[in-house]
Amino acid sequence: MDFLVSDAETPVRPTREEAEEAVRVLLRWAGENPSREGLADTPGRVVRAYEEFFAGYAVDPVALLQRTFEETDGYDEIVLLRNIRIESHCEHHMLPIVGRAHVAYLPRRRVVGISKLARVADAYARRLQIQEKLTAQIANTINEVLQPRGVAVVIEAEHQCMSTRGVHKPGAGMVTSRMLGAFRDDPATRRELFAMIGSHLAIG
Repeated sequence: MDFLVSDAETPVRPTREEAEEAVRVLLRWAGENPSREGLADTPGRVVRAYEEFFAGYAVDPVALLQRTFEETDGYDEIVLLRNIRIESHCEHHMLPIVGRAHVAYLPRRRVVGISKLARVADAYARRLQIQEKLTAQIANTINEVLQPRGVAVVIEAEHQCMSTRGVHKPGAGMVTSRMLGAFRDDPATRRELFAMIGSHLAIG
């Protein structure tokens, strides 16, 4: 898996053996014996899990939106994909962020397959994140590639760095939104969007 990162410096990726040894170090630090039967295969399992958790670094979200369709019979109203499950990890504690994203845009001339909206959200979610940045990245990429009349992204999620440690507040949900174009400038369009999303957004 190659890294497609936006930072100025691309990190040098450790080998799988180095990654597994790092897990053994953490197990020893926690007070465990990495060699005991129940933990002997844990380093390999953790590394494979991390490959899945952070697969977004190997995906180019812009490329996902390159194929569009023009045969829309003039459709120019809101396109909304609701309740996209988001599974991410906070960059501060590397603990899960789990919730739902709602992604909408107002097409100018062309539309994109709806699965691509979910894939863009997933590509950014499967990286170390903060929710505010995740919300902006999804919206900005759709806006830059599709150049629609407007883009809106709303995410509500629970952060385990808050629910399982620290203040220990399970069930507390964080809501972020990014409104561009007509969704930012036109209150009526924004109200229509939130009516379509619904008043209650379930987490998890």
